[in-house]
Amino acid sequence: MPKNLQEKELKVAIAAVLKACRVARSVQQRLISEDSVSKSDKSPVTVADYTAQALISKLIFAHFPDYALIGEEDSGDLKSEAQRPLREKIVSLANEALAQKAQVESDEEPWSVVGSEAQSEESWLAAIDKGDATSTAKGKVWALDPIDGTKGFLRKGQYAVCLALLQDGVPVLGVMGCPNLPVNFQQREGESGVIMSAITGQGSFQRSFSDATQQSIKMSDITDLSQASFCESVEAGHSDQSTNSKIASLLGITKEPVRMDSQAKYCSISRGDGQVYLRLPVSKTYQEKIWDHASGVVLVQEAGGKVTDVNGKDLDFALGRTLSGNSGIVAARKEVHDTVIAAVKKARET
Repeated sequence: MPKNLQEKELKVAIAAVLKACRVARSVQQRLISEDSVSKSDKSPVTVADYTAQALISKLIFAHFPDYALIGEEDSGDLKSEAQRPLREKIVSLANEALAQKAQVESDEEPWSVVGSEAQSEESWLAAIDKGDATSTAKGKVWALDPIDGTKGFLRKGQYAVCLALLQDGVPVLGVMGCPNLPVNFQQREGESGVIMSAITGQGSFQRSFSDATQQSIKMSDITDLSQASFCESVEAGHSDQSTNSKIASLLGITKEPVRMDSQAKYCSISRGDGQVYLRLPVSKTYQEKIWDHASGVVLVQEAGGKVTDVNGKDLDFALGRTLSGNSGIVAARKEVHDTVIAAVKKARET
């Protein structure tokens, strides 16, 4: 692939994710209240979800009209009269985001193709629905999770905007925005909001929302797994935490697991905040969605890690919208990945 095309793809992807992150952050501040969380009102994250997908779709198709997009959302549920208030809020937020300029000039430049003038409801709904691709085996396909981590978003914890590019069924570019992840993990009271990105063969990088300067990131070089820590889901329903504990015991790990919502876990281990990410299957029938893992896989691999399923099998992104050929997720530094897989297998047998 010509390097200048890769650079354009990355630049557009970062600009799209950053704009979506800023919208999501604004929605959190303006629409989430104590009642939203206590009454399990998911309308704020629904608004952020649809708006983020509309914006990202609008930008990537403006630059790459011949690519396909697999997005998590479609506008079907928005079109009824009952959903008019929600629909109007999404359109208003999307147009507001178009009018707002990025803090960094290089982040704003890709949006010049779209322009800053308000667009119609029909245009935004059509943008959402362009994420309807089903095949990933051939050609270039974007995989998008506009807001990953619903409960994290609502509790103002960790969530992520995730965009990956697949080439013939293989993730080759990943961009992830985490509005609430500290720029420096060791200084948790400092600035939050990071964009992590990676292209196959070119390493993984981190930048802040306010500064386009890229910093190379690497997974922790720990080789003694007894000194490691797990990164796992907050929600027990997303991963088998009891088996995780058995695995920790087999590996001699005594540190408390780092629990956070969303694909932010991939970002966390990519820069060494944690060392092992486990997502063990809680159901024999559940199939992981490709948008939940494609960008994270590129980040981890380019930071020195390896990602497979619980059986040590490479993840197969060429089967459509789900990882139907895989079960669960294990991510760790390449040098210790086989050791972790062995412990996973043993723990699941007992």
